Amino acid sequence: MAKKELDDYLQEGIYGAKEINPDEKRKYLGTFRERVLLVLSKSQVRGEKGLSEMEELIRQFSDTKILMNGNMSLRFFKPYRELANKQHIPYTYVSNREADSDYGLVLTAKTAVDKEDIMLAEEDQTKESSEKKAWWKKLLGL
Repeated sequence: MAKKELDDYLQEGIYGAKEINPDEKRKYLGTFRERVLLVLSKSQVRGEKGLSEMEELIRQFSDTKILMNGNMSLRFFKPYRELANKQHIPYTYVSNREADSDYGLVLTAKTAVDKEDIMLAEEDQTKESSEKKAWWKKLLGL
């Protein structure tokens, strides 16, 4: 065995096998960015948002899989599990204690799709709050 091969063997034994883009894989719950179709933040998952968008993407792309953040409570994923069972697609809970992802759910394809916009559009809540009347205007009927 040559010295370089021996060093590589020892490094792999100490630190584990080399990975391609490990930070990207941690961020997207174990998959690469180019395979991601849709990501939902933890707050969006808690609010059960993005179900219709997910269903549309599942119909559009045949080989999909749902990755759910295992560090969140399982009760938040019930509507997403029901959708996965209805559409006959697999889902997996991904728990990585060393690196916590900002995302609660990732819809991914088996091959690269390079979708540009993967974030669910945030609804504009400032519009709602500006339409609310002050309590005294409601009281006086203004």
